[in-house]
Amino acid sequence: MPDERPLRRVSITVPRRHAEEARATMIRLFPEGFEELEEGEDVELAAYTDPGGEERLWHAFGGVHAADVEAGWEERWRSFHRPVRVGPLWVGPPWETPPAEATAVVVDPGRAFGTGAHATTRLCLSLLLDLPRGSLLDVGSGSGVLAIAGAKLGFAPVVSIDVDPLAVEATRVNAAANDVAVEALLQDALAGRLPAASTVVANIAVDPVQAVANVVECDRLVTSGYLVSDRLELPGWSQLRRLDDEGWAADVWETVRQ
Repeated sequence: MPDERPLRRVSITVPRRHAEEARATMIRLFPEGFEELEEGEDVELAAYTDPGGEERLWHAFGGVHAADVEAGWEERWRSFHRPVRVGPLWVGPPWETPPAEATAVVVDPGRAFGTGAHATTRLCLSLLLDLPRGSLLDVGSGSGVLAIAGAKLGFAPVVSIDVDPLAVEATRVNAAANDVAVEALLQDALAGRLPAASTVVANIAVDPVQAVANVVECDRLVTSGYLVSDRLELPGWSQLRRLDDEGWAADVWETVRQ
């Protein structure tokens, strides 16, 4: 059934000196991506979302500018979601054509989920490329980009979890469209036992990452969703590698055997 929720452009404007902190909040609220426009000494951060997204932004910042999306928003939305290339992987929406030699991960963002263009997603994909293949768990799957890419790279079995039923459904639809096997589950990563896996990827935020690291059962943990400046402490884990891009960071950790 088509999504009948009205689409709104919601935005906040912050001084440039506070932009980094505001970006971190925006990626937590809108992992599908958001626009960033410079306005003199200020920066506007805007997302295309439904009334629920508008309410989340209001609670986070205490006030937002909101407007109904004007006619022709579909083309603007499409131009916002551009494909990316990470090694052999091409990640993009279905209206773009992947190169013949690429391993294509085709993800329809719809109105709520992204296609993987954000720096944290690119960083996680880069780290997954070099890890030993085995079972994979994607914590906070969103549109399923990382789970689907993992399956394309040869990880198996692949399981994803998300607390949002729309994200779970999007992952299932996108996995089927890519002809890969991903078991998408509705589950709160911080409530109850997580599925065990050889590798777990958690592209969420610094506090949830630290909470997940305390309960997950795996050999390797790929984490992102936080800034280079964020302090990340994971007792029981040894940091193997770090990548950064556009002020964002991602890490690979190995469990410390007792």
